[in-house]
Amino acid sequence: MSFRVPARLLPAAAAGLGLSLLSALPASAHGGAGSDLASGLSHPLLGLDHLLLLVGVGTASASLGVGVIGFALAGSAIGALFGSFGGSLPGAEVLAALAVAAVGLLVLQGQRLSQVAGPVLAAAVAIHAMLHGQEASGTAGWWAGAALTAVLVVGCTHLALRHSPARVGGLVAALLSLAGGALALGALA
Repeated sequence: MSFRVPARLLPAAAAGLGLSLLSALPASAHGGAGSDLASGLSHPLLGLDHLLLLVGVGTASASLGVGVIGFALAGSAIGALFGSFGGSLPGAEVLAALAVAAVGLLVLQGQRLSQVAGPVLAAAVAIHAMLHGQEASGTAGWWAGAALTAVLVVGCTHLALRHSPARVGGLVAALLSLAGGALALGALA
């Protein structure tokens, strides 16, 4: 299924997104993580890019099918292990923001990009998971909390969009694309 956003809604959506980003939290929560379950539960919600990527994964699964979740899980495991063992990428914060935009654009393209949807989603999640791996204390409680929050956000987004008109999912995808671009510009500043 492909989402289409009515052109007349885009200026209003962009203006609303811009205003909300001006008052939002910093683009990331990358910099440190506690060691307990509560810290893990809250961590994915603390950075706007974390939260938007989780919404993007839920949007992609509602649009492209639940099969993309397997790719997201694989990307999460690979990225987290890479980051936990000291791996990094140059410009990772900008890449994390651009990953949000890429997921939004992927959903907007729908079935036209179905052949690359899984790998794109896996790469987007891997970048974020790498940042988590770099900052996490490594305790099982933290990882369990972060995973639980991620599952809840992705699942709730998937269910909400699965039972909504297609244009709602398209609007969410368009907003994700715009937000990811804005966050990338903010990370460059």
